[in-house]
Amino acid sequence: MKLKKLLIYSLSAVMLASCTKEVADQVSPDQSAASPKFSIGSLSTSFASTQTFDETFETGSKTAYATGSVTCVAGSWTMNDALIGTSTSDAKVGSQSVRIRNVGVLSMNFDVTTGSSTVTVKHGLYGTDGSSTWNLLVSTNGGSSYTQVGSTVTTSSTTLATATFTVNLQGTLRFEIVKASGGTNRINIDEFIVNSYDSGSGSGGGGTTGDNSNMLLGNPSGATTSVTTSYNNYLYDHTYYIDSYNRDKGEPNWTSWYVGPTSLGSTARQDDFRADTALPSGWYEVGASSYSGSGFDRGHNCPSADRTLTVAANSSTFLMDNMIPQAPNNNQQTWANFENYTRSLVTAGNEVYVIMGTYGSGGTGSAGTFTTINSGHVAVPAHIWKVVVVIPNGNNDLSRITSTTRVISIDTPNINTINSDWTQYITTVASIEAATGYTLLGAVPSSIRTVLENERDSGTGTL
Repeated sequence: MKLKKLLIYSLSAVMLASCTKEVADQVSPDQSAASPKFSIGSLSTSFASTQTFDETFETGSKTAYATGSVTCVAGSWTMNDALIGTSTSDAKVGSQSVRIRNVGVLSMNFDVTTGSSTVTVKHGLYGTDGSSTWNLLVSTNGGSSYTQVGSTVTTSSTTLATATFTVNLQGTLRFEIVKASGGTNRINIDEFIVNSYDSGSGSGGGGTTGDNSNMLLGNPSGATTSVTTSYNNYLYDHTYYIDSYNRDKGEPNWTSWYVGPTSLGSTARQDDFRADTALPSGWYEVGASSYSGSGFDRGHNCPSADRTLTVAANSSTFLMDNMIPQAPNNNQQTWANFENYTRSLVTAGNEVYVIMGTYGSGGTGSAGTFTTINSGHVAVPAHIWKVVVVIPNGNNDLSRITSTTRVISIDTPNINTINSDWTQYITTVASIEAATGYTLLGAVPSSIRTVLENERDSGTGTL
């Protein structure tokens, strides 16, 4: 079985300790403004989504605010005017979180040796305390000096929210959190997650390029992270899947992800549908009830059942920008059957790379035909397609995709009278590319890609 690659740290023995605490993400406003001191790259050139570590603060004990160090799950942290909180008033996942007051500091005493793409941090107010602000800082010289990453975060609720910071720096890094305002008001910090940096080498452009990464096959539409020029082709890394988000349609153009042995587990379906408040400032946020009464399901792009290893992974699929208005029978029958079949390939000893998306305008749900719902904020697509590349478990995945690799492509009308047999909608990559204008296997060598684009699967495993 191939495990997703973990980075190696100077405290590797500690870093390999597994995290057992996860939570359904509640995302806070996007922290997108990077410090000008660093040259922050964009996803259009390089980015990675491999999780380096998840510091849960579930081990270690510190009961006083005086400066001191404590060894937690990921490594040793110095806490100044901060402690490990365990009371019922501490906002936390599990039984412990860090509590900081005044202008306290939470600082890593260890390095991340291969950089970081993003950092996410859960934060909430302690008890009935008032709001406070805080900053994430990064050091590239072992803690000798620090520079702020992204924008200042305001903590104003006892409900844990998630702040996401775009770092995108190579090399050896360490991080610290500094409380900036609020005086004696206290905040809690939990689930400090660092995702690795990868310079990438895929010809598809953008996204991650290593084994088990979510965009190994390429960037179908050349999506970028520019809010001003790519608002309808916005490259959005959700860690557990990546998509090209369309602001004006209120849904992805396409979504790309990996499913392998390390993707599937026993986590229950979270059903925590919610708006993604980490979308760029000013963008409309589709809500959990935005599809109500429309006659369309909240159809997952990356399926919940493809992310059952942890609660956090499963919960991420319930963000509303992972949804499309999907005719109920299309969603619950045809696509459910195909998704179940795809996972059966994984449990049989394979790993799969998946891209799915939509095109056209207007679909027919249980309440009739519509081109938009939610007062025009969400477009209803006419067609929903998916491409699945299947390879046996192994390493160096991109190099193992050959002209004989199995590729399953389907293109279904978004209607409620659809046949439940997904094999009735098998097509070719070339046909989907013609309908969408995308290059779906852009990272695959051209000579191989040409063959695979015209492959029409039998639906039975035998070409």
